[in-house]
Amino acid sequence: MKTYKTEDIRNIALIGNAGAGKTTLAEAMLFEGGIINRRGEVTNKNTASDYTTIEQDYGNSIFPTLLYTEFNNKKINIIDTPGMKAFSGHITSSLNVVEMALCVLNAADGIGAGTESAMRVANKTNTPIVFIANGLDHENVNFDQMIDEAKNRYGSATTIVQYPVNAGTGFNQVVDVLKMKMYEWGADGGTPEILDIPASEKEKADELHNELVEKAAENDEALMELYFDKGTLTENEMRQGMKMGMTDHSLYPIFCTCAKKDMGVRRLIEFIINIVPAPNEVAPRKEINGKEAKVDETDQPSMFVFKTSIESHIGEVTYFKVMSGKITEGVDLINTNKSNKERISQLFAVAGKTRSKVTELAAGDLGATVKLKDTKVNHTLSSKEASYQFVPIEFPKPLITVAIKAVNESDDEKVGEVLHRLRDEDPSYTVNYSKELKQLIVEGQSEYHINVLKWYFDNEYKIQIEILSPRVPFRETITKAAQADYRHKKQSGGSGQFGEVHMVIEPFTEGMPDAIVFKIGEGKDLVVNLKKTEEHELPWGGKLVFCNCIVGGSIDARFHPAILKGIMEKMDEGPLTGSYARDIRVCIYDGKMHPVDSNEISFKLAGRHAFSEAFKKASPKILEPVCNLEVFTPSDRMGDVMSDLQGRRALIMGMGSEKGFEKISAKVPLKEMDRYSTSLSSLTGGRGYFTLELSDYEKVPSEVQDELLKAYAAEQAEE
Repeated sequence: MKTYKTEDIRNIALIGNAGAGKTTLAEAMLFEGGIINRRGEVTNKNTASDYTTIEQDYGNSIFPTLLYTEFNNKKINIIDTPGMKAFSGHITSSLNVVEMALCVLNAADGIGAGTESAMRVANKTNTPIVFIANGLDHENVNFDQMIDEAKNRYGSATTIVQYPVNAGTGFNQVVDVLKMKMYEWGADGGTPEILDIPASEKEKADELHNELVEKAAENDEALMELYFDKGTLTENEMRQGMKMGMTDHSLYPIFCTCAKKDMGVRRLIEFIINIVPAPNEVAPRKEINGKEAKVDETDQPSMFVFKTSIESHIGEVTYFKVMSGKITEGVDLINTNKSNKERISQLFAVAGKTRSKVTELAAGDLGATVKLKDTKVNHTLSSKEASYQFVPIEFPKPLITVAIKAVNESDDEKVGEVLHRLRDEDPSYTVNYSKELKQLIVEGQSEYHINVLKWYFDNEYKIQIEILSPRVPFRETITKAAQADYRHKKQSGGSGQFGEVHMVIEPFTEGMPDAIVFKIGEGKDLVVNLKKTEEHELPWGGKLVFCNCIVGGSIDARFHPAILKGIMEKMDEGPLTGSYARDIRVCIYDGKMHPVDSNEISFKLAGRHAFSEAFKKASPKILEPVCNLEVFTPSDRMGDVMSDLQGRRALIMGMGSEKGFEKISAKVPLKEMDRYSTSLSSLTGGRGYFTLELSDYEKVPSEVQDELLKAYAAEQAEE
């Protein structure tokens, strides 16, 4: 294929609810451009997009698929994105490399949860939107109702450019109020007959045309003056105003298609060519140092990776956007994230599973390469002279956490390798081994998102895994002062082991005064002489304060680090549930040594055991992580969501309205949030969403502590 200049390239993404017809629309666009000679169907599993085995098994898009079409000497790169909320990470990465999104609406079903989710991503990435009313031949189409719904959700920016004359099973006519013509298709779609608007539609078309003219004019003072002078605008002037309005999100034009029958698609492609900005007409992506690289073919070459995939017989395929200059076959670039060299041995223009070799790609174009050594999503490859490094894509925060383990322990290492490989393909997963929980933890967007991983283990890698609820990272602390002493003594021929430690512990809070008198029993005071204090920030939060209160040298200073080490070992595995301990002050005030047998190991063990005994006598409590929760729900599901939260021990902090949803702010224990994304989806018909952030640790209720202690005891007995 030919090499396209930057000004002749258009980059768009298809977003919207699953089942809206994005893949079918992409198929029609490729057919209109002559990239394919026959339109495939999702049900027949023969589309250019949705070509992976898992997508064909599920019957839905799982990954974003890069495609392209050619029309009127322009190249349109198309990214067909998944429609389910579970894959919002893929939508995010796609919208970061295009200049426009086509939000495809199922004209029979209206705006679904996937559409709402995709629109939130589009707003966050500041991507201009065109609405496509698709499937207008469905018997249950109600176009006017769909428009009302869109205007209720997205405001008056929603503006009709086309409307159907005969929506329903006989659909084949659309009035275009930008061109003020009617388009009529034969039974096979394709090229329409362009007709004058019939008298029966003239009044409605004129009214909508005037609305569109006003919307276009209000985006530019010069256009507004023209409109006031002439009372109208030419088609080119309207395009100019629409382009500006779409860029600042004050205009969401609505077009009509029946992608399955290839009706309205050619006119849509023409609109894309005329309205969608070329890559050099928008603000370039910033570098991490705040500077911008111009989208200029004559600049030094650079590219930004937005997707990778592992494909059979090929290996890893790397998808990128050319950010500056030209990327040519055989060029050597520097991975500025890793500081290593990569050679671009092959270049491809991509139409799904079909890849056409090209010798170069210009700034703004999207393409793929293979066999890079160590380049992943969010990496920049740049010439040594330019040394660009672009701001990474910010993927959505995880909403569900699970633990994954191999059924057969011999597969443990393989499971970790597979998870990291899948995480590279979809960075909205996070994968890490928790030393604290002793579990391999995976975070994702939903239960469906996690089930995709399970599919790969079952079908591609043939490894049996279990998906479990993760343990909760509890903390342990004390609520009163307590004293203990411990003598470690061991004799086994030759030099032995001896160390004795006396300590008192108490709860620590920031700003508390230094204690010299401790109440350690009924009517019994312990007076200490504080000589030195060390504060140790704990990696898991909170502090350990270690105080030297020894008078008279009963324990040499050289053994103090060993005592501290023994205490830290027990802080690392609290006596109640094996969780981390925190916020404790320890005062070592006495002890004994032996001139021969005392050594570091003796005092480490003595310190550890003394601390454990004191901890158990100090009214220990379990602390649980408590999160700040914000739930967004449709108003008619508010009561159900509130009832569910109350059953999760949530403390409601406030309520309000935001972006057409009811907003509930609450504090809720992390323990109660297991699989909450699934529950909220069920309660709200998929429309609800939430954010969750760790706030602090708080004491668990006594009945919950009793349950946790019993569960831990049973677990220990089982082991």
